Amino acid sequence: MSGLVWFLVTVALALALAYSRSRLTVWTAAFAALIGANWLISGAFPLIAGIVFLAIAIPLNVLPLRRALLSARLLKWFRSVMPPISETERVALDAGNTWWDADIFTGRPDWNKLLSYPSPQLTDEEQAFVDGPTEELCKMIDDWQITHELNDLPAPVWKFIRDNRFFGMIIPKEYGGLGFSALAHSSVVMKVASRSPSVGVTVMVPNSLGPGELLLHYGTDKQKDHYLPRLAKGEEIPCFALTGPHAGSDAGAIPDTGIVCKGEHNGKEVLGFRISWDKRYITLAPVATLLGVAFKAYDPDGLLGDRKSLGISLALIPTDTPGVEIGQRHFPLNASFQNGPTRGKDVFIPMEYLIGGEEYIGQGWRMLMNCLSVGRAISLPALGTGAGKMSSRTTGAYARVRKQFRTPIGKFEGVEEAMTRIAGYTYRMEAMRRMTAGALDLGEKPSVLSAILKYHCTEGMRQVVDDAMDVHAGKGVIMGPSNYLARTYQSVPISITVEGANILTRSLMIFGQGAIRCHPYLLKEMECVGMEDEGEAVRKFDRALFAHIGFTISNAVRAFVTGLSRGLFIRSPEAGEVSRYYRHFSRMSAAFAFSADVTLLLLGGELKRKEKLSARFGDVLSHLYMGSAMLKQFEDQGRPASDLPLVHWACQDSLYTIEDRLEEIFRNFPSPLLGRLVKWVVMPIGRSYRRPNDRLGHQVASLLLTPSAARDRLTRGVWASNDPNDPVGKVEYAMERVLAAEPLEARLQKELKLRLNPNNLEEALERGVKENVLSEQEAELVREAAKATAAAIAVDELEPERPPEAHAGKAKKKKKVSKKAAGAETAG
Repeated sequence: MSGLVWFLVTVALALALAYSRSRLTVWTAAFAALIGANWLISGAFPLIAGIVFLAIAIPLNVLPLRRALLSARLLKWFRSVMPPISETERVALDAGNTWWDADIFTGRPDWNKLLSYPSPQLTDEEQAFVDGPTEELCKMIDDWQITHELNDLPAPVWKFIRDNRFFGMIIPKEYGGLGFSALAHSSVVMKVASRSPSVGVTVMVPNSLGPGELLLHYGTDKQKDHYLPRLAKGEEIPCFALTGPHAGSDAGAIPDTGIVCKGEHNGKEVLGFRISWDKRYITLAPVATLLGVAFKAYDPDGLLGDRKSLGISLALIPTDTPGVEIGQRHFPLNASFQNGPTRGKDVFIPMEYLIGGEEYIGQGWRMLMNCLSVGRAISLPALGTGAGKMSSRTTGAYARVRKQFRTPIGKFEGVEEAMTRIAGYTYRMEAMRRMTAGALDLGEKPSVLSAILKYHCTEGMRQVVDDAMDVHAGKGVIMGPSNYLARTYQSVPISITVEGANILTRSLMIFGQGAIRCHPYLLKEMECVGMEDEGEAVRKFDRALFAHIGFTISNAVRAFVTGLSRGLFIRSPEAGEVSRYYRHFSRMSAAFAFSADVTLLLLGGELKRKEKLSARFGDVLSHLYMGSAMLKQFEDQGRPASDLPLVHWACQDSLYTIEDRLEEIFRNFPSPLLGRLVKWVVMPIGRSYRRPNDRLGHQVASLLLTPSAARDRLTRGVWASNDPNDPVGKVEYAMERVLAAEPLEARLQKELKLRLNPNNLEEALERGVKENVLSEQEAELVREAAKATAAAIAVDELEPERPPEAHAGKAKKKKKVSKKAAGAETAG
C-alpha cells in the first residue's frame, strides 16, 4: 500500500478519534494497531513511524514521567502568567453554579438532556394568584395618576399589595409568605410591570436581592422568626443599601465601614459595630422600615480575635435606629417608585443586627453574590419580557387600525421591519425567561446565565420599546392618560443601569466569568496555582491539563468537520422543521469552544483587559443559550405550526449574530495570523448564515396584526383588555371592530363606487342602507369601527399648565399659566 494511502488513513483515524473525543489510551491503542497493520500488510516494520510513536506514547502514557517532564514545568509557567485573583473575584466565581451554559462550553451540547427537563408550569395556586389578585391589582392601577399626579402609589394600591402579600412571594408559607416558585415570582412581576413599571419595581424589589432573600439563606432562626412574617405581611418594608457614590459596579470597593466596639442597646452594654455609610439609588429607601446595609468590618481593638480587617458584612437595621438618615427622594427618569439615598454616621448596632449573626461577619460579599445570581435572573428579565409582550400586543393592534394612504401602517414594509423585531425579540426573551425560571425551580443557581438574562432582556426591552415608539410615532410621544408606552420607554435606561450596568455586564461578566466557571477544565487548572502541596498540585494539574488538551483538539476537529459539512452529520433530536437548528447550534458551540480556548491560551489573564473581545465572546455564548431556550420553548409548547415563523426568524437571527461576532473576534485577534488560522478552522468554506429574509419577516409581523393563537401565546401573561375605556383596551377593541367592519366597507365601496373617508362615511352609510347594500346593523358596525379607531389613535389634550411637581411622594398644586405664557413656552 502506498505511503499516500497510509498518510490519508492516519489522518482519517486522527480526525475520527478527535471528533469522537476518545481517551488517550484509545488513541495509543489505535495508532499501535495502525502501525501493526502496516507491518503485516507491507511485510516490513515501519521503523521511523515506530520510533516516533514510542517517543510520543511513552512520555504521555507513563504518568510519573509525564508529570515530571511536562506537567510540573507547565504548571510553573502557568503560575508565572496567571494573574492573582482577588478575593472579590474569587467569591464571584464561586457564587451560584453552572447549568446549560456549561453544556454549551463543551462544544457538544446534549440536547436530549435539555429537552428532558420538565416544562416550567405554574401550580394551580400560583395561576389562581396571577388570575386573581394580580389581575385585580392591574385593574386598580392608573399609571398616569401614579407618575404624573402623585409620584407615588395611591394608598389603596399600597394596602392591596400588603394585604395580598405581594412582598412575600419568595417567603415560605411557614413564615406567612406565599412560597411561590421562581416562575410564579417572574410571572407576577411581568404582569404588574406591563401595567406600570413603577408598581412592577415596587413589587419586585422585596422579592429580589434584599433582606428577605438574605434572611432566608443566612439569617439566624431568631431573625427569620421575627422578620419573615412581618415582611410577608408588609408590616415591614425592606430595602437594601449596596451602591454608593464611589462604589457602583465595583461594589467590592465600598468605603462604608463598621468598627467593632461596645455600646448601649435596650439599656445594656453589648458588643456590636459603629457603622458609617453613604448610599444612593436605593429602591424603597424613602418608605423602608428595615434597612439592609453592606459595609467593611474592622476590629482594631481585637475584641473578636487577632484579625483587624474582617471583610464585607451585612446588617439589618430598623430605620428608626438613632443616627439612621433617609435622604430626600431620587426621581429616576419620571419613574415613580420610591428611590433615594440613605446615610449614617457612627450608628451603633448590636451583633444581633448582623444578618446571620457573628458567624457571618466577613461573609457579606459571598452572601450577596449567591443571592444576586438568583434575583437577577428573575426580576429584570420579567420586566423586559413584559415590555416586549405589551409592545407586541399594542403595536400590532395600533398598526392594524392606524391607516395612512388608505392602508394599515402595519402593511408598510418599513413598519413591518420594526414589528418583526418586536415579535422576534419578544419570543426570544420569553424563551429565556421561562427556561431559566424552570432551572431555578429545579434548584439551580446559574450565575453566568443570570448575567445573560439581565443583559439581553433589558437590551431586548430597549429595542422593542424603541421600535414600538417608532410605529406609534406621535401617539407614543404625547404624554397623557391614554399613553401606554411612554413610561415604559422612560424606564428602559433604569433597567439597563441597575444590578450591574449593561456595558460592564457584557464586556466583563458574561464571558469573563463564563470562561472560567463554565469551562470544564480551566477552573480546575487555576485552582492548582495556589495549592501548597506541590505533589498534589502537579497531579491535579496534569489530569486537568491533558483532558483540556484533548478537549481543545476535539473541538478544533469538530468545528472544522462540521464547518465543512455545515453540520449535516451532527445528531439532533427529531423535532420536525426545526431539527436543523439543533445541528447548527451544535456546530457553533464547537466553534465557540475552540475559539475561546485559543484566545485563553494566547491571552491568559490579559483577557480581562480585552473587553471588546470578551464582549463578543459573551454575545456568542448568549445567543447559543438563547437559541437553546427557543428550541426548548417550541418543544414544550407542542411544536405549534403557527409559531414556526417566530422560531425560524429568531434562530436564524441568532445564528447570524453568532457567526458575525466570531468573525469580528478573528478580525481583531491579538495575533492576526492566528486569527486567520482559527477562522479557517471554524469557517473552512466561509460564512454559512444570513439574516432572516423579508418573506419570513413578513410572516412574523403579520402575526401581530390579527387575533390568533400564536399572537395570544406570544403575549400571554401581561395585562390584556378590550375595554374601550382602558388605554390598552382601546386599541384591542378597535382592532376587533375594524376587522369585523372591513368586509362591509369593501362591499360598500364596490357597490357605491366610491372611496370611504372620515368626511363621507356617514353619507355613504346612509346611502348604503337606503340602497340595501348594508343592513342597519351592518352600518352601525362600520360606525363603531370608525369611532373605535378614532379613540385608539387619539392623543390626550391637557390643560395648559406646568406638570405638577412632587416631593417625597406628595403632589403639589401648581398655578395655571396664561395661554399667552403657555404659547411662549411651546414656541421655545
